[in-house]
Amino acid sequence: MGMVLKLQQAYMLIFVDMLLLPFLEGWNARKRNPVSHRYSNSFWSYCPVPALIGIEFPQSLVTLQTKNMAGFVGEAVLSGFIQKLVDMVTSPEFWKYARKEQVDSELKRLKNILIKIYVVLNDAEEKQMTNPLVKIWLDELRDLAYDVEDILDDFATEALRSSMMAQPQQGTTKARGMLSSLIPSASTSNSSMRSKIEEITARLQDISAQKNDLDLREIAGGWSDRKRKGAQILPTTSLVVESDVYGRETDKAAIVDMLLKDDPSSDEEVSVIPIVGMGGIGKTTLAQLAFNEDKVKGHFDLREWVYVSDDFDVSRITKTILQSVDPGTRDVNDLNLIQVNLKENFSGKKFLLVLDDVWNENCHEWDTLCMPMTAGAPGSKLIVTTCNEGVVAVTGTCPAYPLRELTYNDCLSLFTQQGLRTINLDAHPHLKEVGEEIVRRCKGLPLAAKALVGMLRNQLNRDAWENILTSKIWDLPENNVGIFMCRLT
Repeated sequence: MGMVLKLQQAYMLIFVDMLLLPFLEGWNARKRNPVSHRYSNSFWSYCPVPALIGIEFPQSLVTLQTKNMAGFVGEAVLSGFIQKLVDMVTSPEFWKYARKEQVDSELKRLKNILIKIYVVLNDAEEKQMTNPLVKIWLDELRDLAYDVEDILDDFATEALRSSMMAQPQQGTTKARGMLSSLIPSASTSNSSMRSKIEEITARLQDISAQKNDLDLREIAGGWSDRKRKGAQILPTTSLVVESDVYGRETDKAAIVDMLLKDDPSSDEEVSVIPIVGMGGIGKTTLAQLAFNEDKVKGHFDLREWVYVSDDFDVSRITKTILQSVDPGTRDVNDLNLIQVNLKENFSGKKFLLVLDDVWNENCHEWDTLCMPMTAGAPGSKLIVTTCNEGVVAVTGTCPAYPLRELTYNDCLSLFTQQGLRTINLDAHPHLKEVGEEIVRRCKGLPLAAKALVGMLRNQLNRDAWENILTSKIWDLPENNVGIFMCRLT
């Protein structure tokens, strides 16, 4: 028993030196530069040290402490970040510690202000396109949200320390003390923490008051409806009408060639082909074209399509793949059972799997998802479509395929075919000039062309076309393509 204890202590010291300290240094670095560092999975959830020395942490508090939110603001709508801050404040363990430190009333006020800001963000994100003052307000709010996150991170650190020290004194005192000292201390006094919360709340109140001057209003749905709204996004499918696609012949041929090539060097892992490009450029369409190519159908034993989006739920995605491969499988939610079953279905078979619209950058979650796929036959392939270059670094085993904008002529053909069922505007000379200018402004984005032509389908009135051309949807800086696409769709 003495030898086992010594081995455990040695293992802990090695682990602390090699893994835990670098992690905490990275954690502190993120505090100094929140935009450039990302953590999206709980470190403590798979760290062996707490279990080794007999310490158990509440999982929701652990995840709360280490979950990254700073990166979220850079790529998603600001409202999602504010929502995450509110969810953080309302965590049961967080609230329990707040009551203990007698700062619960301050945190309640902070939460209420965040919710008041949240409910006008949809309006603000639309009005920023025509009102520069709203754009400035959103920029200031984004900066302040980072500061709020820092304060809540500090508070969560202290809550984690408190939870750890409250555990029964199992394991060695030396080990517990070492681990406790490694968790960064944000504040040691009740008055200091209260002061920080009061100061950040006052700043939030100031920026919240400005929303009235900017005439920002709540759009139907509000805070209680935020989850339901997210669920209304229509998922993609593998089906495509190829005759409605223009200008992707070369891209399709390139992807098909990669799918049909069996690389003997990739026997140990599934070959992953990332298709990357800005939103609305046609990544999903390209994946659909390749997925439905006859030569591809005959090349693979199994083909599956999964729409992922920003909810990278490993259990949900794995279950969807399994139900596609084996529709008669019984309905279970245990990840282990699902993955074991999927591995058996993949065993010895060459498969093609498309994961559409992936945003996840977490290596641990990606590796977990891919575990059953290693049982597939050599030559199995994954296609991943993403707007995010960071995803490529995590998922790709092949060089990313960058998808470019359509040529003007291809975009024009798409626009006229979708709207007028003709290949050009020659049959409608009164619409030719204004129609060609609308297409030029789409800048080769097929989704933009489709969205605009959806407003003009079967409309032969020049005034309707000119109304689109003079619409405020174009009144954006050159680099705001993402906002432009959101406005259209």
